[in-house]
Amino acid sequence: MKQYLLSFLCLTFLNIAFGQYHQLSEHAEISVLTIGPGTSLNDSFGHSAYRIKDDAIDIVFNYGVYDFDTPNFYTKFAQGKLNYKIGANYFLDFKANYIRQNRTIKEQILDLSQEQKQQIFNFLSENYEPENQYYLYDFFYDNCATKIKDVLKDGLDDNIQFNNPEKFEAKTFRSLIQENLHWNSWGSFGIDLALGSIIDIKATPEEHMFLPENIYRFFNSATLINSNEKKLVKREQTIFNKLDNKTSKRFVTSPFMIILIIALLILYRTVVDYKKGKRSKWLDVSIFMFTGVIGIILLLLWFATDHGGTANNYNLLWAFALNLFVLGQVIKSKPSVWFKKYIIFLILMLCLLTLHWLIGVQQFALALIPFLIALAMRYLYLNFYFKRI
Repeated sequence: MKQYLLSFLCLTFLNIAFGQYHQLSEHAEISVLTIGPGTSLNDSFGHSAYRIKDDAIDIVFNYGVYDFDTPNFYTKFAQGKLNYKIGANYFLDFKANYIRQNRTIKEQILDLSQEQKQQIFNFLSENYEPENQYYLYDFFYDNCATKIKDVLKDGLDDNIQFNNPEKFEAKTFRSLIQENLHWNSWGSFGIDLALGSIIDIKATPEEHMFLPENIYRFFNSATLINSNEKKLVKREQTIFNKLDNKTSKRFVTSPFMIILIIALLILYRTVVDYKKGKRSKWLDVSIFMFTGVIGIILLLLWFATDHGGTANNYNLLWAFALNLFVLGQVIKSKPSVWFKKYIIFLILMLCLLTLHWLIGVQQFALALIPFLIALAMRYLYLNFYFKRI
């Protein structure tokens, strides 16, 4: 309750402040704040915000606010239909919050004219009006970082030139995401599973700015048009440096370890079945049910949501949705002839997945490799077994 009251008082003051200080003084500064990654998946990519500092105000605007009390919050989030909004905080509160989280805070003071500062402040103030606060969030094209770029371009009527930073290298969206994650983390695994080949294309230089750290890099090299190529950033400083806090990574519960154990169990049971000339139906039912359910989920993410990044997902070549609908044949001791051909089809799908991986159509989770090998061996054994009966 206390937190809600403080937020209400803060926002009330801000609304009053915008009215009282709509004209910035000549001492006013506008800067971009870049927050380093946090410990949770949601915080792994950092955060960006604008700081408006003047004689009587020191306010931070950021576009990364969402409301858990939104009706059907989780449904809208899953469907890609969740609205985010612009928020405003006192700088000291904003700073203290991220220091508590032990996250680096970097600041870039922009070298703007008095008129340009006023334009940006007016633009942010107008966005903060209740009827303008909300926007439909998109991880790649409309998030807390891209809004920083868009505000500057729109607020200054495109009077800005973004130049490639030093040692810039064009990368795919997936590569840019994975730079912020450990490959053997559940967050990394989930992203590689849920997002399709559409994020394996090279991002344009401007599209790199969906990440806060790239906002920082591109702003440092940006120049103002019609200002004798004047640098956008006047000076920069580090407000807070993350303290070293070594955390032990539990390899035992990592995706690779868990999946490796499952894969070894599948391979072990397959070898036992081969030696005995039998078939463990419970194992095949489990495999077909698991791959079928995952396939249904991936199809829903592709066709039943507005998430652009979940399209064209070739994980469906192993997580085959139809597997869920052929369980009746899996249970039978002597399945139909068409099901025997279906097994060959599944083997071909795994070969196609491997080809997609090798030629770069889509990159898959490395932790998935043991399972794919075990899956291929099981399908090959089923093909061998059904030929004998």
